[in-house]
Amino acid sequence: MAPISKETDYLVIGAGSGGLASARKASGQFGVRSMIVEAGRLGGTCVNVGCVPKKITFNAAAVAETIHSAKAYGFSVKEEKPFDWTLFKQKRDAYIKRLNGIYERNLANDKVEYVHGWAKLLNRNEVEITADNGSKHTVRAKKILVAVGGEPTMPENIPGAEYGIDSDGFFDIDKLPKKVALVGAGYIAVEFAGMFNALGVETHLFIRHERFLRTFDPMIQDTITAQYEKIGIKLHKESSQTKVEKDPATGKLTIHYKDSEHGEGAKLEDLDHLIWAIGRKPMTKNIGLEEAGVKLDEKGNIVVDDYQNTSVDNIYALGDVCGKVELTPVAIAAGRRLSERLFGGEAFREAHLDYANIPSVVFGHPEVGSIGLTEPQAVEKYGRENLKVYSTSFVALYYAMMDPEDKGPTRYKVICAGPEERVVGMHILGEGSAEILQGFGVAIKMGATKKDLDSCVAIHPTSAEELVTMK
Repeated sequence: MAPISKETDYLVIGAGSGGLASARKASGQFGVRSMIVEAGRLGGTCVNVGCVPKKITFNAAAVAETIHSAKAYGFSVKEEKPFDWTLFKQKRDAYIKRLNGIYERNLANDKVEYVHGWAKLLNRNEVEITADNGSKHTVRAKKILVAVGGEPTMPENIPGAEYGIDSDGFFDIDKLPKKVALVGAGYIAVEFAGMFNALGVETHLFIRHERFLRTFDPMIQDTITAQYEKIGIKLHKESSQTKVEKDPATGKLTIHYKDSEHGEGAKLEDLDHLIWAIGRKPMTKNIGLEEAGVKLDEKGNIVVDDYQNTSVDNIYALGDVCGKVELTPVAIAAGRRLSERLFGGEAFREAHLDYANIPSVVFGHPEVGSIGLTEPQAVEKYGRENLKVYSTSFVALYYAMMDPEDKGPTRYKVICAGPEERVVGMHILGEGSAEILQGFGVAIKMGATKKDLDSCVAIHPTSAEELVTMK
């Protein structure tokens, strides 16, 4: 074991969103001697290969769609050259690099010691840190937070799968491809497919069932699956892949597969990229959790209670490594609540994150927003006889000037339970859904009823007004 080089009160392993929030809160607000250790880039998945660069790419796709729509509004937009993906990527990478620097300065401002290296638990109080040059030293800490996040899953039993890239690799693509395939039915695959298609790329999406986004309300699943087919994304339903080949001369890929349309023995050729977006797994291997006595579940997630406590009384965990709600704002909120409880004194003795009614969005085409229970979940929890479901479907005013083939759907559903008709679920699909849901999320978190929605005067003309005028 490397000699103990220093001691600290609070050691955070992982400088993603949750770890950064907790360390800065502990040191900056409560004056706790804190250290954070990160082997990769500051900011974790969200900043480097997740939310931030994804939304920037979504914005680029939205600009392309606006240019396409401009003709309907009387504009004649001439493009002198195709979308310059390479320039766009360079600017996006530069922005992320600036964010990395901002995070480092914020740590310094809050007096959090930042160490770049690989951290491994030796026991409940000691962590061995391996620096970039291979040297090792050990830090002793009174309390330890594990917030190392997750990583993409790659298929294990498909020959040639390694010729594809994982979802993180999307952000390394340096030239706009002509033809791509994505495998997956979750929000990552759906978002990437929508972006590629909007930017003019021939896009194929392989899904295991008839619909994608299968954890969302059936209304969302049905509508967005149909819309993706309408806008030209080639869906391969009920599909499975059997082999991937790479042409040594051109580098192009061929996928061998079966699906509901083509049956056995089908293949898709001439692909520039294949992206596996088939899920993520916690990064709990080789960080000493077993040595420290930290309990994991069957999927490798760290088992925690509502207060982020693990099976070891001075070791805590939060974020994607716990496998609960894998969203950046959830990790941030959980990290801040944890530091309040640990270091804030009696006033924060019961501080913890409430995981109920957490809003989430999918930056698809169109956008999707969801909070609370889906209709099947609500039926299971409350019984169909105790529910009242309000829904509406319409064409947003933005599409009024457009031809039918260019009109996008807007669909909303509000699920209410009990005689007071408390809102227990809200599901929206259409332009601007991400921004709309944030405000309604506050109301639902506060216990809003259908009467509360009805009492709010509508803002006209907007799509969101439909949520306060439903009958």
